[in-house]
Amino acid sequence: MKSRLVHTEDLSPEDKEAMYSLLSTYFEGVKRDVFETDLSQKNWVILLKNEKTDRLQGFSTLLMYNTEFEGEKLSVVYSGDTIMDPSGWSSSALSRCWITSVNQLRRDYAQGRLYWLLISGGYRTYRFLPIFWREFYPRYDAVTPACVSSLIEFLAGDRFGEYYDTKAGVVRFPHPHVLRDCLRGIPQERLQDPHIRFFEECNPGHLQGAELVCLTEICEENLTSAGKRMWFANSPMKQQQQFSAEWGIEKNTPQAKPAILF
Repeated sequence: MKSRLVHTEDLSPEDKEAMYSLLSTYFEGVKRDVFETDLSQKNWVILLKNEKTDRLQGFSTLLMYNTEFEGEKLSVVYSGDTIMDPSGWSSSALSRCWITSVNQLRRDYAQGRLYWLLISGGYRTYRFLPIFWREFYPRYDAVTPACVSSLIEFLAGDRFGEYYDTKAGVVRFPHPHVLRDCLRGIPQERLQDPHIRFFEECNPGHLQGAELVCLTEICEENLTSAGKRMWFANSPMKQQQQFSAEWGIEKNTPQAKPAILF
């Protein structure tokens, strides 16, 4: 499987159509106008395609932005629509490309500490947190520190407004994407995993499309062993690739932005 990070402005009509089709295949309630609006609010997309057929097998949209909280400048990566065809579940391509891409964006754009703002509507997504990150919240084995709770409330309130339920810690969109029956629900045996059991307890409305708001800091020190393998998966040459100066997040330039291949 081949993967690349591409600026949303440079997505081809064929890529957009394939993204919408893939999302609609596995989620109910996907409206074209909502999909287009959401995509327009992101600035990067990770695309994963079959090497032989060039067919889209997965994607993840990202919004990288800078903000300020309690006098500190910080940066945020917010994950939007993300889907992987079940045929690619055994591949680490999405995880590897996601971590490598975000590490590249961190080096080029971050003003300070970089956080991953993740909304999780399914246990598979939430399970990425303990696999790759040492410290993240909310979690079953630790109370969320007050300073982290404040940051989560600030970021979620700013990003989701009235759709964010502060008390429950979840987002309920007016047009939620709900997994189709083939992917919906949590197998009973998976509930033996304390992380997955915690996710179900914290987000009982996930079957109706409710999204649990999660946060972790993106830095090398916060990586698990598995995360470090992904972080350093690429060759030094690729790790040192630099984006062009005109790629700044806060600029709007007419120049095309070439995809970054991984």
